[in-house]
Amino acid sequence: MTNRQQARQDLLDELVKEAIPTYAILVVRLNRVVADRLGVAETDVQCLHVLDRHGPATPGVLAKHVNLTSGSASRMIDRLVAAGCVRRVADPGDRRRVLIEPTQEGLERVREAYAGLIARTREDLDAFGADEIDAVLRFVRAAEHSTAAEIVRLQGSEGGE
Repeated sequence: MTNRQQARQDLLDELVKEAIPTYAILVVRLNRVVADRLGVAETDVQCLHVLDRHGPATPGVLAKHVNLTSGSASRMIDRLVAAGCVRRVADPGDRRRVLIEPTQEGLERVREAYAGLIARTREDLDAFGADEIDAVLRFVRAAEHSTAAEIVRLQGSEGGE
């Protein structure tokens, strides 16, 4: 292995064995702090992110997105309704179904809670050129895809090992 190859390997090791796991743990900790501030559980904050990104959803879809059973998702929705973060509405496409939609107040509370991190991240990225930001974005999107695939793989192997 050449010096250049070794330097690349060392950078990859630092990234995947140190930097990403440390960052992931800090995000989990931040989500806990945000959940505490909102008076909800951590999965409730994840639910609000899903609703903000994808719009209103059925309880079953939300349960799948945040990896909860239907009973746990129902309790999550009850907590979020009580906190004023979501509301139940009739599905305009099928009045027999209920959709969960975020309230403006709920979205604003979550956005406010993450505003400091968003501002800091933008400042961190100020030193990066457009090509570098594009590379970071491509990596994050690829990592999202790989993480989702790993969740499916691990869930598929539950009880089978």
